[in-house]
Amino acid sequence: MEFILKLISRLPFKVLYAISDIVYVLVYHVVGYRKKIVRKNLTASFPEKDEKELREIERKFYHWLCDYFVETLKLLTITPEEMKKHLEFRGLEKLVDVKKEGQGVSAFLGHYCNWEWLSAAKLYWPWPDDEMGLIYHPLRNEKFDNLMLKMRSSLGGVCISKQHILRELVALRRKGQGYQFGYIFDQSPKWDSIHLWLDFLNQKTPVFTGAERIAKKVNDLVVFVSMERPERGKYIANYYIISDNPNELPEYELTKRGFAMLENDIRKHPEFYLWTHNRWKRTYDEYLKKIENEKL
Repeated sequence: MEFILKLISRLPFKVLYAISDIVYVLVYHVVGYRKKIVRKNLTASFPEKDEKELREIERKFYHWLCDYFVETLKLLTITPEEMKKHLEFRGLEKLVDVKKEGQGVSAFLGHYCNWEWLSAAKLYWPWPDDEMGLIYHPLRNEKFDNLMLKMRSSLGGVCISKQHILRELVALRRKGQGYQFGYIFDQSPKWDSIHLWLDFLNQKTPVFTGAERIAKKVNDLVVFVSMERPERGKYIANYYIISDNPNELPEYELTKRGFAMLENDIRKHPEFYLWTHNRWKRTYDEYLKKIENEKL
């Protein structure tokens, strides 16, 4: 299977996007992959939009989702030179002015645009000796997990499971080794991991706060990575500093600021967000009931 995927990955972008167009028809019009969840999420997130507007976002989203799959597959064989033609990084010069020697960077990002391509950050990083990578949750399917690791590390990044990341960062800090690790921070936490609810996209939303806690423990420079897709096959990653001294901020302020920036991006171009994720399956009312039952 991996051999076949690599052969497909070697196809030019024009051919891959033609394949994506065909897959879009199957996924959206024939199979209707997770269409109920997508419609539920879009309707709740944008109550001010009428049905025609919501359906337009929906169609654009599925078209982008199919592009996302072929673009991610391209990571198996893409060269650094080719990647630089399709991905641009902006705002890194702001980090040079505030990043202390040996300090790490915690990069907050959401499931927006092609987050997988951010594994190429080392190609653009001003500090070539820094370790670059992302925190990930291992997949149950070992073969698919290994495939994803190969794609995410193909351009110089390293992948650390969330269970081991704090230990890894502490070790790097002790060596005076700089680094950047990316946290996809808009996952859905389990009931016993919920510490914060935010108003996100018109809904009470439980959010992970682990990225903030880790950033504070190691005193990282914290940034938000905002992505744009000006045209098909072209992404721009913009770096915005949230704090260069996170321990000065009140509890959860880093998380609140990050989610506000993510929502701002989504409202500009909602078609590039991962609406197939059942993000609001745990409601605030259910949470309050659980708290009441625990008191009994």
